[in-house]
Amino acid sequence: MFHVENYSESREKNYELVLKQLRALIDGENNLIANLSNASALLNQFLEDVNWVGFYLTEGNQLVLGPFQGLPACVRIPFGRGVCGTAAETQQTQLVADVHQFPGHIACDAASQSEIVVPIVKDDKLIGLLDIDSPIKNRFDELDQAYLEKFVEALLEAM
Repeated sequence: MFHVENYSESREKNYELVLKQLRALIDGENNLIANLSNASALLNQFLEDVNWVGFYLTEGNQLVLGPFQGLPACVRIPFGRGVCGTAAETQQTQLVADVHQFPGHIACDAASQSEIVVPIVKDDKLIGLLDIDSPIKNRFDELDQAYLEKFVEALLEAM
């Protein structure tokens, strides 16, 4: 349905196209798992140089693996542990250029070198996280952060 060759504009225009595609995919659908499944597939297909794209969902004071694209992953992550746990605890996006320099990093996939984690927060309550890993250091920047935060906001509109 969506092919990488369709993304031939500037990074900003490509992200705008992905946001439009996400909204079309989730329009009229309020099932969280279905929407997160399509969202992870869409991002995995759109983003270059990534090896894991997925979601963790809040359960008590920990995160539980949700829909994703990539190798099998850690099933449960306590708040405050690793990049995801830090994002959950602070409810702030974590943009990590080199995961091996991040205190307490959890290596679910040894190939991962950089990571971005965007909290999904509704009414001041953490619902879960969008987590994206790359086998390349410094893969993610402020532009990725800005648009992935917009991507999460679009998902929140369907919740």
